[in-house]
Amino acid sequence: MTNTNIDIFSPYQLGSLQLKNRAIMAPLTRSRAEAGNVPSSMAAQYYSERASAGLIITEATQAGAGGQGYISTPGIYSKAQIEGWKQVTEAVHRANGLIFVQLWHVGRISHPDFRGGELPVAPSPIAPRGVSTYTPNGLQPIPTPRAVEKNEIAVIVDEFRQAARNAQQAGFDGIEVHGANGYLLDQFLEDSTNRRTDEYGGPIENRARLLLEVVDAVCEIWPSERVGVRLSPGGTFNDMGDSTPQQTFGYAAQQLAQRKLAYLHLIEPMQPEGEHAMPDLSAAFFRPLYSGTLMVAGGYTLERATDVLQRGLADLVTFGKLFLANPDLVRRFHLRAPLNTPDPETFYTGGARGYIDYPSLEMTEERLRQALHGENATV
Repeated sequence: MTNTNIDIFSPYQLGSLQLKNRAIMAPLTRSRAEAGNVPSSMAAQYYSERASAGLIITEATQAGAGGQGYISTPGIYSKAQIEGWKQVTEAVHRANGLIFVQLWHVGRISHPDFRGGELPVAPSPIAPRGVSTYTPNGLQPIPTPRAVEKNEIAVIVDEFRQAARNAQQAGFDGIEVHGANGYLLDQFLEDSTNRRTDEYGGPIENRARLLLEVVDAVCEIWPSERVGVRLSPGGTFNDMGDSTPQQTFGYAAQQLAQRKLAYLHLIEPMQPEGEHAMPDLSAAFFRPLYSGTLMVAGGYTLERATDVLQRGLADLVTFGKLFLANPDLVRRFHLRAPLNTPDPETFYTGGARGYIDYPSLEMTEERLRQALHGENATV
């Protein structure tokens, strides 16, 4: 049933947090961390300029040193990193914003250059086809990982637990567990990457075990209403796939619903062209399975966001590239103003360009006024 009283500008009660609107800034890797994987000195400006979002979710952040897979991505396991993030959270809070940190471990999507010469770890020794990563030594093909030992799994879970503690020290309002996009927790969940024969492999209940153990561990530190989880059912990024995605991700969603989390964050798959339609893995499929707050992502426009909210299929909508290029996206939406165009060439290049130089609507209007003033002065 359509509810036309709800739109992207409607407030939302997320547990004990009051969101001023339902437009969420998606986690976006920007590769701007400084030496020691410390959040960039520009990060406070970058995030605080986008504090009009109902909630900001940070770029993916290593829970432990072994979880890195890309150059210049931040961590939250050292004192310097915690202090760096503290500057970010303070700036966002001064701008009346709310911010969660997204915690990850990349698993097989890594390289020995990030791991002191050691191979990346994964549920099984299966290399991602055609996937490379930039390291301090340039673009490198990702090697075949080694299967993580069972005793190492507890160490990884504890890294997430400690990262949750560190997030509290850094002043975050909550955390998001990254279980999507072909990284470690997703690698365990999907059967194309998990061929284990122990209690972490085989049936869906076993493959979901690590994800749920991590969620339970961080919920020992944070109230569950301050913990979100991101999943990417049907996603193929990083050479992922599952033979029964509705059953696999449906089970995960039902288990997560029992934990009364802040939200489940779903990246909806794009329907490929062709005669073979993929199973429905949209918000419509998950809405009956997940009784809590449902957040959706997947190239949403203002119009599509309004539709999914009014139809009751989701409660919150994330915007990625649009927030990247438009620090005042919510205001632009409200005024139906033109949007800045994202520049993909600067997504991961470091530096201020393409990071903190996208103009706000006020800056654009001021530049136009100055240009007109200059023209009139020369007439």
